Amino acid sequence: MPIKSYLAHPHDGKKNELIRALSGIDQCEVVPAQNKDLLILITETESNTEEEILKEKLEALESLKLLAMVSGFNTPQKN
Repeated sequence: MPIKSYLAHPHDGKKNELIRALSGIDQCEVVPAQNKDLLILITETESNTEEEILKEKLEALESLKLLAMVSGFNTPQKN
């Protein structure tokens, strides 16, 4: 189960739009920074295939300027 954390940088003036877009994706948890135009994004998917689909969704967000992965790891899948 891939679990990853990112710093998400919105385009200028698009922070709230990006928060709404990311919050609408089931595999995402969003925490806005208090003092910066920046979001902390945590993702959790069930498989590498689901992770790839999520990555495509994130890359398609027009309000997202830059997504920088901070850490990531896989937990063993349950059978």
